[in-house]
Amino acid sequence: MISDLWYKNAVIYCLSVETFMDANGDGVGDFEGLTRRLDYLQGLGVTAVWLMPFQVSPQRDDGYDVSDYYAVDPRYGTLGDFVEFTHAAKQRGLRVLIDLVVNHTSIDHPWFQEARRDPGSKYRDWYVWSKKKPKNANEGMVFPGVQKTTWTYDDAAQAYYFHRFYDHQPDLDTSNPAVQAEILKIMGFWIQLGVSGFRMDAVPFVIGTKGADVTTSTEQFDMLRTFREFMQWRQGDSIVLAEANVLPETDMDYFGRDGDRMHMMFNFQVNQNLFYALASADTRPLVKAMKATKQRPATGQWGQFLRNHDELDLGRLEEDQREAVFAAFGPEKHMQLYDRGIRRRLAPMLGGDQRRLELAYSLQFTLPGTPVIRYGDEIGMGDDLDLPERNCARTPMQWSTEPNGGFTKSDKPVLPVISGGPWGYEHVNAATQRRDPESLLNWTERIIRMRKEVPEVGWGDFTVITTRDPAVLVMRYDWHDNAVLFVHNFADTPREVAFATGIAGEHGRRLVDLLGDDHLACEEDGKHRLVIEGYGYRWYRVGGLDYLLRRNEIDVAAIRVSNHRSK
Repeated sequence: MISDLWYKNAVIYCLSVETFMDANGDGVGDFEGLTRRLDYLQGLGVTAVWLMPFQVSPQRDDGYDVSDYYAVDPRYGTLGDFVEFTHAAKQRGLRVLIDLVVNHTSIDHPWFQEARRDPGSKYRDWYVWSKKKPKNANEGMVFPGVQKTTWTYDDAAQAYYFHRFYDHQPDLDTSNPAVQAEILKIMGFWIQLGVSGFRMDAVPFVIGTKGADVTTSTEQFDMLRTFREFMQWRQGDSIVLAEANVLPETDMDYFGRDGDRMHMMFNFQVNQNLFYALASADTRPLVKAMKATKQRPATGQWGQFLRNHDELDLGRLEEDQREAVFAAFGPEKHMQLYDRGIRRRLAPMLGGDQRRLELAYSLQFTLPGTPVIRYGDEIGMGDDLDLPERNCARTPMQWSTEPNGGFTKSDKPVLPVISGGPWGYEHVNAATQRRDPESLLNWTERIIRMRKEVPEVGWGDFTVITTRDPAVLVMRYDWHDNAVLFVHNFADTPREVAFATGIAGEHGRRLVDLLGDDHLACEEDGKHRLVIEGYGYRWYRVGGLDYLLRRNEIDVAAIRVSNHRSK
């Protein structure tokens, strides 16, 4: 069971091939360079690598405008280079996930080009057309302030085509059975080449109904089951990690009540409330979000993240909460994007304060689910706000103090490497931090190793333990007769808290510190008392370090729940 559901206790590392390492010297990262850096990723301790798009593309949207789903963009190498990469990853015990971008194609894709030229082409119905401009054409834009409409007129087709994103990304009509069959073919192709799963882009739009007469899109959830069934037949332990920024009441529709749809989903609800907690030192909305997203099938899993390759979307927060996060982490207009988010990386948002960075990552690694970290965050990389839109946080990886941060020997990297100032590669790079035992990189490596030793977080059930201080979050996880407990102080000043573990008997009276020597024994009233420093965190194992001897390989709690439901 554990090996089949490998993603339940994994650590996923997200990267862009074009910004990781350039071995060819043309200024663009490539699969040869990425393969050379696999030892670094293995040493960091991650278990899976998620690659952003690398298929053939005109690169108007960082590869999310695909023009050939069955080929590697020549800038990154060849299909042979890709297979060498997946083989090398497998040798190191690393799984490979890739982006599956099938809500839309590039306007340059041969499918669209034939569709616009020939009304009788089979590809005409693969896209969404209208002879007249729909009345709601100026609604529903994904990129407000940059994108002006969702319907654009095409002279060759003499019709309007629908695009939820940019006008160079026409939407596929995913309700069309022929399009769905092609999506399965794309998935099967990459699985055959060594891929263990997909991060599916824009899932609500993929499964939503589309058309000129559609005023309110309806999700076609059975489509998700089709995708899953196909993958399980092709490769039993392959997965789909869904990008779906949806409300908690629809989470189970995406996972499937029987766990027969998406394996994983990013937890946007928790992510946004986590940043509010970091900004305000008030954990109550975060706890509410955690409880609202607690329900998931036994095979389902949340992907917990801090920052990703997009803006920090704050659209689900209340207006006053959103303003508090803006004020704390993106107070200037050029730091904000699309009237809803912040386009900065985490380290600049937190002022480069390693105490706060450690707190944030400690939280991410102890939230219910699987942590997904982004390249460069393990060394505290910064951003270049002079670059447009989201490119500011997509700059090349900073490896060393060599020219261009060791990313490339070319004078013209795909995006400029951050140089000079507090975030320049001269100061922030992997090589320098590797030699510093107190660096963020070495801290991250240690925390990843410890995270693997607390499978309760990935597999177990969590309980929030009440304290009188909203700045302090105490959580306990239980799994197979074992328990771990985590304490985080969101305030910048020390806090004193008292709490009971909730574990009966002598076993629950002792807390062993997993990251230091701050062990705790409860007092006569059955409570533990802790003075925790500002931005402090503690990882405790309840009882003692004989937990492996105590572990029950049969999940008694799950059996009780199952028996109760069957009555």
